[in-house]
Amino acid sequence: MGGYIALIVLVIVLGSAFFYFIPVGLWISAWAAGVKIGIFNLVGMRLRRVVPGKIVGPMIKSHKAGVPLSSDRLEAHFLAGGNVDRVVDALIAAQRAQIPLEFERAAAIDLAGRDVLRAVQMSVNPKVIQTPIVTAVAMDGIQVMATARVTVRANIDRLVGGAGEETVLARVGEGIVTTVGSAKTHKNVLENPDSISKTVLEKGLDSGTAFEILSIDIADVDVGKNIGAKLQTDQAEADKRIAQAKAEERRAMAVAEEQEMRAKVEEMRAKVVEAEAQVPIALAEALKAGRLGVMDYMNYQNIKADTDMRDGISKATRPEEEEKEEN
Repeated sequence: MGGYIALIVLVIVLGSAFFYFIPVGLWISAWAAGVKIGIFNLVGMRLRRVVPGKIVGPMIKSHKAGVPLSSDRLEAHFLAGGNVDRVVDALIAAQRAQIPLEFERAAAIDLAGRDVLRAVQMSVNPKVIQTPIVTAVAMDGIQVMATARVTVRANIDRLVGGAGEETVLARVGEGIVTTVGSAKTHKNVLENPDSISKTVLEKGLDSGTAFEILSIDIADVDVGKNIGAKLQTDQAEADKRIAQAKAEERRAMAVAEEQEMRAKVEEMRAKVVEAEAQVPIALAEALKAGRLGVMDYMNYQNIKADTDMRDGISKATRPEEEEKEEN
């Protein structure tokens, strides 16, 4: 009993291995569809680590569509990491749309990481992409915000190495900013928004990209802030602060000079007090030496008393005069 079971398992394993390495079902499907591919070629695909279904299926599809392709070319593209089924679908779609597209070009586009089928579809049915809100300032200082819808068609010849949608949107945004910035007033932009699209189209913004720009339509235009007035206000505020800083600097210099003058006056007063303190000593020495007589000393005292009296009178009348001046 155990021998029969082992024999059955052996037969199943050998049968599975046989049908795995020799895909008879695929060979029959290809033969029924009129695709000429040998059974040993299918076995060779297994040995080359190529999934036969990934090759036979697209070959049947291309043969029925009238786009004959050899298994070697499809295998080479599969081994290079390409999507064979998508390339074949793109070739069929291009033939139906009467777009010239060779297998090598389609394979190169697919290996470059781009969706070749989507590119063919965009060549037939152009795509509309919308820019984000583009903000620009006219010459009169008024801010203008605009959005544009760009109708593009895939350029199959420039898909390999051509820039993508982001580059197109960036160039269109730059063109809008340049056009609005060169307008004398924002009213000109509001009155003729089509002038923006005409100016931008004339710049040839699709050069070096994988697309061909068919039209640029301004979807919306709004008026923003008065940037010119804000800049003038900011400049006036900056000038005001500079003037205040300079005035504060001049005031500080004046205060420093006043303090310096007061210091000099106090120094002179100190010298005067010191000199006055030396007068009695000098008088005493003059009296002792006989260089000053008694009458001279008395005249000096009379003059000093008269001077003190005049100073007292002037100090008493000064507040009254100041009060009259204030009234």
